[in-house]
Amino acid sequence: MNSWMSLEFLLASGLGLVAAAGIYLMLRGRTFPVVLGLSLLGYAVNVFLVAMGRLWHNAPPILTGGAAVADPLPQALVLTAIVIGFATTGFVIELALRSRHESGSDHVDGHEPAPQRAKAGDR
Repeated sequence: MNSWMSLEFLLASGLGLVAAAGIYLMLRGRTFPVVLGLSLLGYAVNVFLVAMGRLWHNAPPILTGGAAVADPLPQALVLTAIVIGFATTGFVIELALRSRHESGSDHVDGHEPAPQRAKAGDR
């Protein structure tokens, strides 16, 4: 197995792991893990966009007459996505804080789950 294939496998595995962790956190009941999950999923998508533009070594992103030229479109998309993701994260954090203030709970649906009673056999 050559080094490029192992690099692609490592990149795909890492992206899958970060995306899975983001989805897992988004399914939690509290607002802070949901915000972290959204951020992780955004990071995974950004790295995926860069990887789809291929990983170039010593290739300029502007036409200079040489043979190898890196595609600047994925780089521009990721820069835009980073700015939008930062603004969205700030907005979601503000919504979570306002929801906490209004409902008195940081649970996603606004209601704290009832505490479970200990059964007689669990002591």
